[in-house]
Amino acid sequence: MLYYLFDYLDKKFNVVGAGVFQYISFRAGMAAFLSLLITITFGKNLINVLRKNQVGEDIRDLGLKGQLQKKGTPTMGGIIIIAAILLPTLLFAKLDNIYVILLVVATAWLGLIGFLDDYIKVFKKNKEGLAGRFKIAGQIGIGLIVGLTLYFNSGVVVRQVNPAVMESVQLQVPVTVENPLSYRDHKSTTTTMPFLKNNEFDYNNLLPFVPPAYTWIVYVLVVILIVTAVSNGANITDGIDGLAAGISGIIGLTLAILAYLSGRIDFSSYLNIMYIPNLGELVIYCTAFVGACLGFLWYNAYPAQVFMGDTGSLTLGGIIAVVAFAVRKELLIPILCGVFLVENLSVIIQVSYFKYTKKKFGEGRRIFLMSPLHHHYQKKNIHEAKIVTRFWIMGILLAILTLATLKLR
Repeated sequence: MLYYLFDYLDKKFNVVGAGVFQYISFRAGMAAFLSLLITITFGKNLINVLRKNQVGEDIRDLGLKGQLQKKGTPTMGGIIIIAAILLPTLLFAKLDNIYVILLVVATAWLGLIGFLDDYIKVFKKNKEGLAGRFKIAGQIGIGLIVGLTLYFNSGVVVRQVNPAVMESVQLQVPVTVENPLSYRDHKSTTTTMPFLKNNEFDYNNLLPFVPPAYTWIVYVLVVILIVTAVSNGANITDGIDGLAAGISGIIGLTLAILAYLSGRIDFSSYLNIMYIPNLGELVIYCTAFVGACLGFLWYNAYPAQVFMGDTGSLTLGGIIAVVAFAVRKELLIPILCGVFLVENLSVIIQVSYFKYTKKKFGEGRRIFLMSPLHHHYQKKNIHEAKIVTRFWIMGILLAILTLATLKLR
C-alpha cells in the first residue's frame, strides 16, 4: 500500500525521496526490517497473552534430557510469524502482482490449517489435533490453487529476449514495452533442473505419452505432492528450540536471492537462467519471511520462551514450497530443503524398518535411537543447542550448493 502512496506523491507532487519506493531492493530491506521489528516488539506481548490464556505445550515424556522442563511453554507462536510476514508484504509490495497475491493467499490458508490443528490440541484437549484427512485436504486445496494459478494465469510467463538485443541487455539498456520486438512473453512449463547441460526441464516431457493438453494435471499433482511434503517436513523438523525457524530463515534468504536473480533481466541474462517478469516483487515477501523467522528466534532460541506450533511450522514449510514453484526452482528442493528431507526420511526409515523386523522376527528393531533425526542426537546426550547449530550449518552449506547449481551444468 505504501508503494502506491509514495508513487502518487512522487508523480503528483515530486516529493523528495518518494521515488526510492520504486526500487525493489529498498522495499525488500524495509520489509525485512519491519518484519524483524514486529516479531521482537510484539512477540513478548503475544507470549504473555498465550500464557495468560494457558495456551501451553503438552509435552509427551520421550525420555529426553530437559524435555519435561518445557511443559507449559506457550505455543501457537506462529501467529506472530504470519503477522510479521503479511503486514510488511501488504505495506511494501505491489498488491496487483500475481505472485504476491498467491503467496498472501497461501500464507493465510496454511496458517488457518495450522491454527485449527493447534486450537484442537490446546483448547479441545485432543492430542491428535486436526484429523489427518482434513489436514491433507487443506494441503491439497492450496496445492490445487497454486498449481492451477501458476499454470493458467496469464500473468505467469517467461520472457524470451531477442538475441539481437542481448548486447543492449548486457550494457543494462532496458528492454522496454515500447520496443516489443526486443522480447517475447510466453507461457512455459519449463523449470530448473540442477546438473543438466541446459539446466532446464519441461513438464511436457515428464510423461511423453500424455498429450500436452493434459500436462496441467501432471503439474498440479506435482505441486500438491511437494507442497504437502515440504509442509509436513517443516512440521517434523520443529522438535527442538530454534531448529525449524533457523532452517526456514536460511531457505527463505536463498529463495529471495533466486527470485531477485530471475526477476532481473540483466542478472538472468548474465547467468543464462530464465527471466520471469514481475517476479522481483516476490523478493519483498521473501525478505519479510526471513525477518519473521529471525525475529521469532529472539524468543524461540534455546531455552525457548514460545513454540511456533503447527500454526507456524506447517505454514513455513508450505510457503517455502510455493515460493520454490513461483521461482521455478522446485526441483532444487531436495538440496535446498535437505534438512527437512533428512528429518522426514529418518521417520519413514525408522517406522518402515520397525514394522519389517517386527513382522519378520516378531520384535521391532530400530535404526536410530529415536526419530526424527534430531531426537537421535539428543539420545546420544548432545545438547540441543549444539544440535541446532550444526543443523543450521548444514542448512547454510546446502543453500550455498543450491546457488552453485546456477552455474553447475
